[in-house]
Amino acid sequence: MNPTIPSDLEPVIEHFFAQGPAAVGNPEALAAFLQLRNALESGTLRSAQPDATEPTGYRVNAWVKRGILLGFRLGALAEMSGVHPLGQPALSFIDKNTYPVRRFHPDDNIRIVPGGSSVRSGAHLARGVIMLPPAYVNVGAFVDEDSLIDSHALVGSCAQIGKRVHLSAAAQIGGVLEPINASPVIIEDDVLVGGNTGVYEGTIVRARAVLASGVILTRGTPVYDIPNQTLYKATSEGPNGPATPLIIPPGAVVVAGTRAIQTAYGKELGLSVYTPIIVKYRDEKTDLSTTLEDLLR
Repeated sequence: MNPTIPSDLEPVIEHFFAQGPAAVGNPEALAAFLQLRNALESGTLRSAQPDATEPTGYRVNAWVKRGILLGFRLGALAEMSGVHPLGQPALSFIDKNTYPVRRFHPDDNIRIVPGGSSVRSGAHLARGVIMLPPAYVNVGAFVDEDSLIDSHALVGSCAQIGKRVHLSAAAQIGGVLEPINASPVIIEDDVLVGGNTGVYEGTIVRARAVLASGVILTRGTPVYDIPNQTLYKATSEGPNGPATPLIIPPGAVVVAGTRAIQTAYGKELGLSVYTPIIVKYRDEKTDLSTTLEDLLR
């Protein structure tokens, strides 16, 4: 537990979550949730945090996800449209009153470029983050310093985004609430996520990796490492240990490829299936093509 988070917050959240609908209307339950939401926004609490003692290098705080779900249960539908500065009616938005849109101040040193982006309360954006419109960051997400969220990009619930990450246009980082998943997606420092990519179901992308346009990564996706002649894939819980997510190694350059189907019928039809392929590891040429433009900041 982070020392700035009360040590009793976890059991209190678990208590009210276990109560189900009976917790609705309880001011103590709402107070506990608001404490959790504020801690998520400040970055002092995370749904997954670095932990060298864990096999993946991260400890998943599953109770945080239950606290987020508690907030939805406690909330009631409310008008969240706001009013245009000139007094005209704004666009209509209705959501749970426990999850209003976050507001920022210039002192936060975060740029939300005009054009339709929003950040849900309970999400953390660190200093230097830039969002280009339209983009969305969902509750529980953690976006670290100097990362760029490009147009039409989505940072799903509880996703963990490192420093200086570039989420290119239409990149999709999956969440843990919809669809339900135990572990959040983790994108480490200095990763480039190309346009129209999708990273889902608890996948971990290690530092400085590059996901080329159109790459899709899920628990069921095998990734072939050509330089090292290795196969990476998620594992299920069994006698050899707990389940592990798909993990992309540091500096890997992943492109969308295909793999021939080996069954007789597949061969007869000349069919192939989509397969991500590591074609090389990051080098100076890759660095030149993936560096974020400092002048834009």
